[in-house]
Amino acid sequence: MSQTPPATRAGLAADGAAAPPGPAAAAPRQATPADDAARANCALPAAASPREAAPAGRNRARAVALMIVAAALWSTAGVVTRHLSPELQAQGRFEITFWRSLFAALTVAGYLLLVRREGLRPVWAAGWVGLASGSLWAVMFVFFMLALTLTTVANTLLVMSTGPLLTAVLAWLLLRTPVPARTWAAIVAAMAGMAWMFARGGVAAGPNHVLGMLVALAVPLAAAVNLIVLQKTRARVDLVPAVLLGGAISAALMLPLAVPLQAAPRDIAALALLGFFQLGLPCMLMVVAARSLSAPEISLLALLEVVLGPLWAWLGAGEVPAAGTVTGGLLVLGALVVNEVAALRGRSRAA
Repeated sequence: MSQTPPATRAGLAADGAAAPPGPAAAAPRQATPADDAARANCALPAAASPREAAPAGRNRARAVALMIVAAALWSTAGVVTRHLSPELQAQGRFEITFWRSLFAALTVAGYLLLVRREGLRPVWAAGWVGLASGSLWAVMFVFFMLALTLTTVANTLLVMSTGPLLTAVLAWLLLRTPVPARTWAAIVAAMAGMAWMFARGGVAAGPNHVLGMLVALAVPLAAAVNLIVLQKTRARVDLVPAVLLGGAISAALMLPLAVPLQAAPRDIAALALLGFFQLGLPCMLMVVAARSLSAPEISLLALLEVVLGPLWAWLGAGEVPAAGTVTGGLLVLGALVVNEVAALRGRSRAA
């Protein structure tokens, strides 16, 4: 909060001296530190100068670019997974998740050790809230990769795109945060799209696809609960060590289920690329972008993953989405985009 300028305080004192109290008025009271604090809290922030506004605009443009890069990197998971050996995809679901999570944890640990040069101190500083957030990250890591081995990339990503709406519902239920009517309308539309996807894109393709879509639903649920935990505790937990904890927990849980390991060196190299470029790096880019962008803007930009993921799987692996998936997915994406754009316009008018 900006402090009251000295000239303003002097002007207040001069006004008090120029207008002595009448006969019935009490004697003037000496100013106290509390009075100064009250004046400071009531002071209006100074308008940003053109010099200050220019760096802010550049920071925002840089953050948007970083978020676009992050979403593009996230979207590569499906196409890379489809190029793993068929045996590993069919029988090594837990091993795939283990290697990806392990390399992601190593990526973030290397960043903390070599770039920030803070060692693992931020991990301990995160406390129990960081551990809870890391556990929810682990749920996301595990169920995302399991879903990719059970159903198509398009089904997985379109189910995950319901995250912003699930967050709004949980915030209303647990934090009593008001939900606008447009968001409820978007929720109804998204549920209709999800029902169409399950009926036409899942059931028609076989029971494994239905199971994969149900598994994928755990990802946006965990993401929504993660956000609610942070808001409920009013804690600001560094996302970087939370991602490290998520990778470590996920790898530790998957290792007993993955042995005996069967991945070939080529598969391990591909999973190392996923751990670094598709998970560790984009999460750190999002941390930087979040300093200049609002949560709705980040949610809207993150939907690029849903659009790009099936496209890469189609172009790079020949995986064509089912017609029901496309129809239901367009309904879900349309509801999300309209809701987020309306929210951003509302904020702009309020500002």
